[in-house]
Amino acid sequence: MTAPEQPLVAADFPLPAPPATGRFRLEPLGPQHNAADHAAWMSGIDHIRATPGFEGRSWPPPDGMTLEANLDDLRRHAEDFERRTGFTYTVLSVPGGDVIGCVYVYGSRGEPGVVDVRSWVSADHADLDAELHRVVSDWLARAWPFERVAYAPR
Repeated sequence: MTAPEQPLVAADFPLPAPPATGRFRLEPLGPQHNAADHAAWMSGIDHIRATPGFEGRSWPPPDGMTLEANLDDLRRHAEDFERRTGFTYTVLSVPGGDVIGCVYVYGSRGEPGVVDVRSWVSADHADLDAELHRVVSDWLARAWPFERVAYAPR
């Protein structure tokens, strides 16, 4: 049996408001995003697998997954968020509110005190990748108490 993951922030730490720009905004990912999230990443699996931070990983699966399996993943991310062991945000287009990407903030499995961050945007919004990276990096440095953040450069 493995030990439960430790929270990334204290229970009394007020979670910072997610960033928003004129082109996208973040909000906590949850089961309510299932269909749109599934469609966004399924439309560009190869693009996501080539994104820094996703090369050589098992997600997204090369052949995709069912909507039900995706829902299980989103429920797990929402539970992690509630327990503060990880923070996953959906990236929504502005205007429109379409799901166009995702940001994952989790403790490093290899280095204590390091937070691993990965993000992707759908292939049809690839022009936002560098801006998302910059906005999220600034937000994590300014608003969160993390000692070190490991976020693959763009």
